[in-house]
Amino acid sequence: MTSARVQPAVRPPRAATRTRWLIIWLAFAGLAINYLDRSSLSVALPFMGEDFHLSGTQQGLVFAAFFWAYDFFQLVAGWYVDKVGPRRSFTIAAICWSVFTMATALARGFWSLITVRFLLGVGESPAPSTSAKVVATWFPVRERAFATSVWDSGSRVGAVIALPIVTLIVALTSWHTVFLVIGCVGLLWALVWWRVYRSPREHPGCSEAEVEYIESGGARGEANDDEEAVALSWRSLFRYRTVLSMMLGFFCLNSVIYFFITFFPSYLVSERGFDLLQLGFYGAIPGICAVVSGWLGGLAADRAVRRGHSVNRVRKVTIVGGLTGGSVIMVAALVPQAWMALALLSVAYSSLTVAGTGIWSLPADVAPSSRHVGMIGGIQNFASNFAGILTPILVGVMVDRTGSFVAPLVVIGCLALLGALNYLLLLGRVRPLEVKPR
Repeated sequence: MTSARVQPAVRPPRAATRTRWLIIWLAFAGLAINYLDRSSLSVALPFMGEDFHLSGTQQGLVFAAFFWAYDFFQLVAGWYVDKVGPRRSFTIAAICWSVFTMATALARGFWSLITVRFLLGVGESPAPSTSAKVVATWFPVRERAFATSVWDSGSRVGAVIALPIVTLIVALTSWHTVFLVIGCVGLLWALVWWRVYRSPREHPGCSEAEVEYIESGGARGEANDDEEAVALSWRSLFRYRTVLSMMLGFFCLNSVIYFFITFFPSYLVSERGFDLLQLGFYGAIPGICAVVSGWLGGLAADRAVRRGHSVNRVRKVTIVGGLTGGSVIMVAALVPQAWMALALLSVAYSSLTVAGTGIWSLPADVAPSSRHVGMIGGIQNFASNFAGILTPILVGVMVDRTGSFVAPLVVIGCLALLGALNYLLLLGRVRPLEVKPR
């Protein structure tokens, strides 16, 4: 379905319910727990020295173990989400990642940490594709960017709250308790999602007026799918320049994002001299700024679409501008004062989050049918998470060899600029992919 078919109504009718917003905020909570789980080790690791004696390179390998599994399961996860639907895929994923989070408390050395982090990556792999599928199913085009910013901000919130929560639990008890508590929270969320989630036409809280507003506004549903497009295999998607550009661009974005998820706490402690209290308080600032900026960016993008700007233009301005702003992370490595670095890191993280709302809107924008939204989300996330594999190792090795974070931050800042150029020059028009003849 192209944007030209979207009906001109801007506001939902008065009879329409607002169940779609309940659904997306529940997805936000799931992503927050998801990222709390994956970020908890990076926060706890500096305070696990009594039990683990890991070099920077070993820490990088532990972080990368998660992404080896998380990345290579993305392709399967995207297909799986389209096959079984968001209700089942999110529930099973949350149960798995919660169990493996709790298993981290049983780790006793380098290899056991590698194992549990690998399994955690398997469990978390369906989460982003599921969330993109939820937005495509429940939201019209004119609300898609903000809805995407909501669930995507859950990743920032999870990373932000990991700092105060993990440091508080470590201070009051031990690092073992961190993983047990967080795992239990994830199991509770899985139960709630299973009980609440349904598709718009099946949900008892969704009125007929809301269903009509969602579907007439360009939501991706099977009723509007073209049969020839539905038959397109996931392997055929790799023939499209748009998909290949999405893969490269998201890799560049995540090369910077995953610094914040992995080595950011260690950077503040070792490079900027933060203690436990300062890490828990000041370390949350960039993440908080990123959450707010993502929401504002999503609202601005949707407003631009409602005012008649093309989806193609809105997405490219959002993504290219955000990646360009994210490149200031290289300047943060060079300033002399800690508060200067924190301010620049906040700007970088906020800009990248704005870009992320556009990037995660693309699967619903370009999918040839509703049955390809999860697949395309999984494909671009597969490519992006090579950054999760490479960035921690690269940063760890460079820190060990140079004794500082200057060189790695300059390198990933340059990758942000490369990503901006990719989306500007190589992406092509943002519209549903046309079926190519074999």
